[in-house]
Amino acid sequence: MLVSVLRSSVVSLPLWTPQVPSRMSSSVHPLAALCQLCVTADKQANLCTARGLLEEAKRRGALVAFLPEAFDYIGSSREETLALSETLTGDTVTQYAEMARKLDIWLSLGGFHERGPEWEAQRRIYNCHIIMNNQGEIVSTYRKCHLFDVELPNKGISLKESAFAIPGPSLVAPVQTPIGKLGLGVCYDLRFPEFSLALQKSGAEILTFPSAFTPATGAAHWEPLLRARAIENQCYVLAAAQVGWHHDGRSSYGHALAVDPWGTVTADCGGERAGLALVEVDLEKIHSVRLNMPLGKHRRDSAFYARLETLCQTSQD
Repeated sequence: MLVSVLRSSVVSLPLWTPQVPSRMSSSVHPLAALCQLCVTADKQANLCTARGLLEEAKRRGALVAFLPEAFDYIGSSREETLALSETLTGDTVTQYAEMARKLDIWLSLGGFHERGPEWEAQRRIYNCHIIMNNQGEIVSTYRKCHLFDVELPNKGISLKESAFAIPGPSLVAPVQTPIGKLGLGVCYDLRFPEFSLALQKSGAEILTFPSAFTPATGAAHWEPLLRARAIENQCYVLAAAQVGWHHDGRSSYGHALAVDPWGTVTADCGGERAGLALVEVDLEKIHSVRLNMPLGKHRRDSAFYARLETLCQTSQD
């Protein structure tokens, strides 16, 4: 979720990378780079950190790089969050477009604070997931439709994304990229299995859930949810993440994760610092898993499952 936190200075964190060869051009399968950030309200510092990760991703042979939700900044208050927001034609997206062109890499910009319609009157934003090609062109945008409004007093969690954000109007069709067809989500969308199933039925081979999970919900649910979405949809799941302390009272769980179509975790960036992991995407593995366990053929039509709701309603009447 896009969250508001307090941060007055930027902490330089070492980059975490897995033990892989420095060049991966000999890889049989296309490579994706899964990035983990610890952003603040300093947009330029956040951009510099992201640039370092993207340059490393390109050097190692990645064709597509994934950045987390709120990759642009995390504000100290509702007011600052809104004040720092931009349009899709603003400086932040323009600078990432320049990077995409210079590095010749596709980007998943996982959660951009986009100014909403009638901005001057309403002062509300979208949590916008942007897919940008290697020419710096925006080829798809998805605006998060499930907003994180949750009160868990026993876990110390009280967040209301709807206080400053507008829910997106709809899902968007999966988009073709050099590593496969991406189905776009953001963070809290992960908790709704019907969301992922709709994307898979529309052709998604890879589900993406850029996130900023809290430590409490992350420790309890992050990996199980990601693995469940991979297993039940027989897709790759790639989830870039925020990590670390943003101020004394707010931190993010981290553990940017990649899961294959069998539910195996193939990359985990850990829960301590910024960094990246490289992931091979083998589309043949999707075909093999779906062929050997044909869930799509075994699934009944939507009317079959809806019948139970009708029966329950009838019995109550």
